[in-house]
Amino acid sequence: MKAQIRNSLFQVSEIKVSYQLNFKASERPQISSSKNAYDILIAGWDMHTIQMTESFKILILNRSNRIIGMKEISSGGISGTVADPKVIFAIALKCLGSDITCCHNHPSSNLKPSQQDLSITNRLVEAGKILDLPILDHLIISKEGYYSFGDEGLI
Repeated sequence: MKAQIRNSLFQVSEIKVSYQLNFKASERPQISSSKNAYDILIAGWDMHTIQMTESFKILILNRSNRIIGMKEISSGGISGTVADPKVIFAIALKCLGSDITCCHNHPSSNLKPSQQDLSITNRLVEAGKILDLPILDHLIISKEGYYSFGDEGLI
């Protein structure tokens, strides 16, 4: 019995963390405004599905607001998708991000934030404060334009 317990102590999965940058920091785009962030995000969006399904993405930034990377967090249905804070911050921490800009689309093209949009934004902002990994902005995008929580004073 003792041998069985001792062996079970060694049955622990190893965790490996790695991240490799493909570009020098000076070569990466720099976010200077919500419009600038929108232009970068919309260029990377699948325009064939932007009015069909809702997706949530993040831009991870370094201290100079240069983009480390863009990551889709989730893709859902017509009326929603999941933005799991644990996943968002795990990704940003893994690549040593300093700031995060969040973004999701509204397939309806209505840029007005829903109560759920306001709620998740507040949760992410509060979590970011604790982790010293601020949420700089949260954009709602469509083909026609965008809504910035930051520009509206909601962050």
